[in-house]
Amino acid sequence: MADENADIEGTVEDEDESSDDPDLQLELNVFRAQWMSELKPSSGASGTSNRLLQAKSLRKAQEIAREEKATELFLRAVQEEQNGAVYEAIKFYRMAMQLVPDIEFKINYSRPPDADRGGGNYMEDSDADGEIEDLLAYFEQQLSVEGSFPKICTPEVEMTQVHISALPREILMYIFRWVVSSDLDMRALEQLSLVCRGFYICARDPEIWRLACLRVWGRKCTKLVPFTSWREMFLQRPRVRFDGVYISKTSYIRQGEESLDGFYRAWHHVEYYRYLRFFPDGHVIMLTTPEEPLSVVPRLRTRNTRMDSVLLGHFRLSQETGNQTKVFAVVCKKKDEKATDFQRNRFCRRNPAPEAEHSFHVGLALSSGGQQSFSKLVWIHHSCHITYKLTGETVVTTFELDRMYTPFFFARVKSYTAFSEQPL
Repeated sequence: MADENADIEGTVEDEDESSDDPDLQLELNVFRAQWMSELKPSSGASGTSNRLLQAKSLRKAQEIAREEKATELFLRAVQEEQNGAVYEAIKFYRMAMQLVPDIEFKINYSRPPDADRGGGNYMEDSDADGEIEDLLAYFEQQLSVEGSFPKICTPEVEMTQVHISALPREILMYIFRWVVSSDLDMRALEQLSLVCRGFYICARDPEIWRLACLRVWGRKCTKLVPFTSWREMFLQRPRVRFDGVYISKTSYIRQGEESLDGFYRAWHHVEYYRYLRFFPDGHVIMLTTPEEPLSVVPRLRTRNTRMDSVLLGHFRLSQETGNQTKVFAVVCKKKDEKATDFQRNRFCRRNPAPEAEHSFHVGLALSSGGQQSFSKLVWIHHSCHITYKLTGETVVTTFELDRMYTPFFFARVKSYTAFSEQPL
């Protein structure tokens, strides 16, 4: 009984202490009222559905408020980071991610018209997917709203020297033509467009791509139809590539001579390569040699190669019905006048061999192999034309295309476009 009286006295004392705290008493009253309301029988299914809707709307409102607060903190962190206050930015980043862990991926922000280079004001993009269909038009619009005389780009840090943005646009475009060069290095132009939005606009200049198309197809590209731009024509219309070399590898087994004792007969594994190097001005180099690409490819960078067995000539593209593009080339051996004069003076024959010119006509079908575009050339024709200078007669010998004529596959060579000799 003494213990029970002690417990009652302790309970009374706790109630007296709790009654002294008004906030705690208020929370207890709210809890009791809510508990009693839950114990009362509901008015039916409608009451239950109403409570569910109210709970769902309340939860949604809380999520929206939490996301708005996280967005505000995240944008504040971006502003602090741009101003150089890294520690403050980290604090706001942490607070934003505590509210919404993936808030970084829910914000699509872009600059408003009155934002300067270092401003921290951002606005959410209305595009839910975060993708911009016409990036060129979007960048041009951004530059147009920044001022009446917008700059192509602005320096990220303060500089004591003159920044490239101070150059007129005409000089910048001339620099871009040097980047493309006469070798049509459009890959370098695409990489240059990744620097900033101003360079992106300059790299999409229609005049540069139109000049590139004229270098490839000449008079055959006066109209854009069915393409929408010169860049689209250059990227999608079939053409040969100039930033590398086409290589064909052929191998076969040949029977050798019988041994002296007649006990065995040797078999030889023969392997050789064919190389095709195209140039934007219409020239082509063809070489057949057993040497591997590692030693041959660097010597095919220019037309002025010192290899004696190389064949030089011209090529043209022919696009027939059915969208089949073919490459026709005529190549011949380099003329060596000094050796000819030496042989003529050294050997005096009563009946010299008639002088003749040998030329080889090559026909190839252009196709795409693997993931690369226009990277495969398949043989469709090969013939030798011998023209005698004395009579003017031409003898044509057509070769049969058997398994020895393996297709050419393209290999990009970075050193071919490492230097620019002249602008586009």
